[in-house]
Amino acid sequence: MPTLQALPALSDNYIWIVSGDDGRALVVDPGAAAPVLAAIDAGLRPIAILLTHHHPDHIDGAATLLEHHDIPCIAPVDPRIDCATRRVVEGDTVAIPEMDLAFTTLEVHGHTRSHIAYHGEGLVFCGDTLFSLGCGRMFEGTPVQMLASLDKLAALPDHTRVCCGHEYTLANGAFASVVDPDNEDLRARIAQARAQRECGEATVPSTMASERACNPFLRVDTPAVRASVAAHAGTPCADRVATFAALRGWKDGFRA
Repeated sequence: MPTLQALPALSDNYIWIVSGDDGRALVVDPGAAAPVLAAIDAGLRPIAILLTHHHPDHIDGAATLLEHHDIPCIAPVDPRIDCATRRVVEGDTVAIPEMDLAFTTLEVHGHTRSHIAYHGEGLVFCGDTLFSLGCGRMFEGTPVQMLASLDKLAALPDHTRVCCGHEYTLANGAFASVVDPDNEDLRARIAQARAQRECGEATVPSTMASERACNPFLRVDTPAVRASVAAHAGTPCADRVATFAALRGWKDGFRA
């Protein structure tokens, strides 16, 4: 059974590593080369790289790794990612035969216009689209696109482990607690995350079941979240897209 590791990088990024007993490994979103090179020195053997979107903190280590390892680098269709050896779109299969792994590509636009996720093996590598207890900012997309992307991810099976790109859980939890203060599942998730951080552990991956229960951005159809957003906005939102847009705007200006 492959091992999943969240490798810390930069200030709060995670590079995801899926490795076998023999050291062969899949590397996801290497925003910096140094942590992966250190792992290679310790026995890691990269066999493929997956990239979710073009932001430097997710791709900047890829070129250096490719200088040392002749391996495939799979990425979305975006000329801003110039190290890719293969481009993928919605529904494409990414097979890693050396490890008997396979992932399906999901287009999850909103954070950027070409963002993708990789789902398979009980995992989803979702970059900066979905975070534990939060979601990414809309730098290039629209609320309609982002909500559709979150809906797509939320439809994945309960047990799916959510492998996001940053350690944002406690900061997201502070906002979620304001939006959904009576959510007991959310309180328990924040307590868990706080204990994990106090032990120096990552708070991710979470599970999709947990995110659906706790993450306000996946709960825009619930009365509690709709009421909080309407109260903050001073007026009821016309529909779920308007609720999501107002919620994301509230988060953008939120200070704990």
